[in-house]
Formats: sequence, structure tokens, C-alpha cells
Amino acid sequence: MTLPNDDTWDPATKVGATATMAAAARAIATRDGIIDDPFAEPLVRAVGVNFLTRWATGDLVASELDAEGSRWGLAQMPASIAARTRYFDELCADAATAGIRQAVILASGLDARAYRLSWPTGMTVFEIDQPAVIESKTTTLAKLVAEPKADLRAVAIDLCDDWPAALATAGFDTSRPTVWIAEGLFGYLAPEAQDRLLDTIAALSAPGSRLGSEAVPNTADMDPDAARERMREATAKWRDHGFELDLNAIAFEGERHDVGAYLEAHGWTSVATPMAELLARYGLGPIAQTDDDRQTMNGVTYYTSTLSTDR
Repeated sequence: MTLPNDDTWDPATKVGATATMAAAARAIATRDGIIDDPFAEPLVRAVGVNFLTRWATGDLVASELDAEGSRWGLAQMPASIAARTRYFDELCADAATAGIRQAVILASGLDARAYRLSWPTGMTVFEIDQPAVIESKTTTLAKLVAEPKADLRAVAIDLCDDWPAALATAGFDTSRPTVWIAEGLFGYLAPEAQDRLLDTIAALSAPGSRLGSEAVPNTADMDPDAARERMREATAKWRDHGFELDLNAIAFEGERHDVGAYLEAHGWTSVATPMAELLARYGLGPIAQTDDDRQTMNGVTYYTSTLSTDR
């Protein structure tokens, strides 16, 4: 999503590794009884990144991996990922209750909602991601003899390419309301790419459609060199354990539109939920506040946006 159109990755490399990291956090949250994702740990194991497998299974713990005094680290992730998982799960359930029968999960990674949620009869779930990511997940779940609980249609394509055409080929119907999921995505998109994606979603959506998104903060006034150095320091112990992931190379800084305000111009109404409020909603402890939370999960806001039926 952040890289040139001719670049690719799998769940062990580049942006794909962040999806595996999120799955590892879901595995920990499942073991802690916060969520129920039985597929998270097997999917992480299948990717084969030793560091993430050891973290997911409890062989490595955050206190050994986080830099002392860091604004950001692995200790934040299980609870924050569990909170966002529950948020998007509930969004899907509410959309289905309202009669929506097609879902599109953008940059689906190792998400297993098609397999673990109780979808209604007639539900179609489209998953869009890189071919190698789709193949890895599909192969692993087949080995587990897991069956999707909806009509699952994988769309193996980069979001930099003509994914709307590929989605249409897979049977997507623009005349029907859709629930869209953009989870853990916008931080890996340039600000202008975020706008283009929102424009495309709006153009493909029928009245009554819903979009759940995880919005990252505007960092235009941050010192980019200082921010990158903080991130390098935060991940130093990962490298000591053999895990090389340069988050600075795959995340974007700069002036970014507010998702709710941007969508309002397209006829959507949005409800914003900051991470702190989401954690409190689910009875999870807060993430420690800093002077500037934009490099912690506290800086994230979740939006549920609905396209007016008067469009």
C-alpha cells in the first residue's frame, strides 16, 4: 500500500509483517480471554517469523522487547488490537443486522472474520490483499480444515492497482449497500493515497453503506527526524532478537485529512471513537499518556461512517 506499484510482499516482509504482528497480538489477547480468535496463533506460526511466533506463544514477553521509557511498544498492542478487533467485529454485526449483505475488507492481512464471525445467510465477504498474503492465509486455514461462514471471495491485488475492477470481477454489486473495513491501513498510505481510497469507496458505495476505519493522526507539525529516531529506539530490542522491520520505511508522515470531515463532503455522517474511549468501553486498561500521543496507539481514532440514503 505504501510502496511502488511494482513492489510486492508476503506476511513475513514489509507491510505484510505488520499484519502478522497484529495477528500475534490477537493471539495473545485470545489467550488472555479478551477476544476469541482461534485462528490467530496458527496463522502466525505458519508465516514462520520466529520473533513473532515466540511473542504470540508467550516465549517472549513485552518487558524483554520494549525500550525503557519508550512512547510505543509491544506492551500496548494486545489490548489495543483486541479493542479494535471488537470494534470492527461489532460494526460487521450491526451492518448485518441492518440488512447489509456484502462486506469488503481492505488490506485484509491475516484477518479471519469470514471464518470466525456468525454471518447471516446470503452474506458475501470480499477480502482484498497482495496475492502472497491471500495465498498464505488461504493455505493455512485449509490445512486447519476451517470453513468460512460466509460466501468468501478473495481478491488478490494490491490497492495501488485497479482493485475496483478486480472487485467487480469477483461479483461486487455497487447497487447494494456495503460494509467496508479499513483496519490498520491508513498509516501505511500516503495522505493523498488515503484521500483517493476514500474517494473510491464513496464512488462504489450504495446509499446505506457503512465504512469502519482506523484513522491515524496528522503529523505535519512533528519533527520527522526526531520521530524516526524515537521509532528506531523503540524497536532496537527487536533487532537484538533477529526481527528486522523498519517501520519508518513503511509508514507515512505529513498533512492528513480528518477522515470524518473528508467523508462528510461525500455525503457520509461519521461517529468518532478515540482509542482511550474504546479501551474504556471494553473494560481494558488505558495506555499511558505522553506529552504527544501521536506515536502511540492513543493517537488513533476509529470512525463508523454511514452514507445517507438520501444520496
